[in-house]
Amino acid sequence: MAGAGARPPIEAAARLKAVQSPVIPVMGELIRQTPGTLSLGQGMVHWGPPAAALEAARDAIGDGDLHAYGPMAGDPALRDAVGRWLQQHHRLDLSGSAVLITAGSNMAFQTLAQVLCDPGDECILPVPYYFNHAMAIQLAGGVPVAVEAGVIPDPERLAAAITPRTRAIVTISPNNPSGAVLPRAVLEAINRLCADRGLLHISDEAYALFAHGDTAVWSPGQGSGSGAHTVTLGSLSKSHGMAGWRIGWAVVPERLLGAIAKVQDTVLICPPRLNQRAAEAALAAGAPWCHSRIQALGQQRQQVLAALEPANAPWRLLAPPDGAFYALLELECPLSADVAMERLIRKHRVALVSGSSFGLRGCCLRLSYGMLQPPDLAEALERLRQGLLSLAETSATD
Repeated sequence: MAGAGARPPIEAAARLKAVQSPVIPVMGELIRQTPGTLSLGQGMVHWGPPAAALEAARDAIGDGDLHAYGPMAGDPALRDAVGRWLQQHHRLDLSGSAVLITAGSNMAFQTLAQVLCDPGDECILPVPYYFNHAMAIQLAGGVPVAVEAGVIPDPERLAAAITPRTRAIVTISPNNPSGAVLPRAVLEAINRLCADRGLLHISDEAYALFAHGDTAVWSPGQGSGSGAHTVTLGSLSKSHGMAGWRIGWAVVPERLLGAIAKVQDTVLICPPRLNQRAAEAALAAGAPWCHSRIQALGQQRQQVLAALEPANAPWRLLAPPDGAFYALLELECPLSADVAMERLIRKHRVALVSGSSFGLRGCCLRLSYGMLQPPDLAEALERLRQGLLSLAETSATD
């Protein structure tokens, strides 16, 4: 029993109150409470890794060398394999850059936020942004500056948001949550802006292989000399079906590597070495292995478009879903997006992610079609259509 005058129990740091609660666990708990729910929520694909990756992991278990710590930046074999992959398939200019292996690209962004942000420093996030980016900046003591510059961001609006405390501008293409593919001209303009103003351009390219429309995916890291002011993030989570293996990378300016080492060594020491061996084999399976599976998502995409684009519906797509496996909806409804998310799960047994998590106002919802095969997707979309119609008829007092 505590004595008289004892201090109250320690609580979490006050700064964490400003960080939003992660939406995916909230949605997951609602799904758990509502058996039979079909999820159009979490951003995953329905396939697993290449067979060669699983075989490589099994073979590597007996390798005693993997029981020891490895290099902070990742094993040289995987770093080389990632570098070749990026040059061959994404045409990145790696001169002046270093390839860093991380525990998923989320960790890569978290590390960068720690490196870039002194308390009060700012990073510009065009709305809609990826919620974990905003959270990582806040956890580092920085300020995420949400700029409503359009789903295809207007570089002039981003330029107007720059202050003396700005450290970076973040783009995501293909985009999470909208599925939009940002045009090359837009990304080039943002990249020039960063170079001219002494900022980093952080380009999140976890969905770089997922292009379905006429707009080609372009990486800001392709430009000659871009390595001095451009960071490229990537991952095997989506393209290779390895979300749980937690292998990603960051291509970073070499001058930052010493500071990055302080963070990565403290948090991770080194990327999981068994998983790195599997990742090396996954890359060796080749881009056609990925393309065949991504192409097959075309049927699911067409199902989504057919379900969500009828004339006079009380919702609209905020952007053509030409990349990744997302669609972003705005519903004519007086309810908040958080309430709409909960009602769709509890009353209609279909899950989407609240758009408020991505900085969006109004009743916006993100749909992910990567997890479900066509029969289940058809049922989920019918539940969604009925649910959206029901929500649209809801009054503010219901």
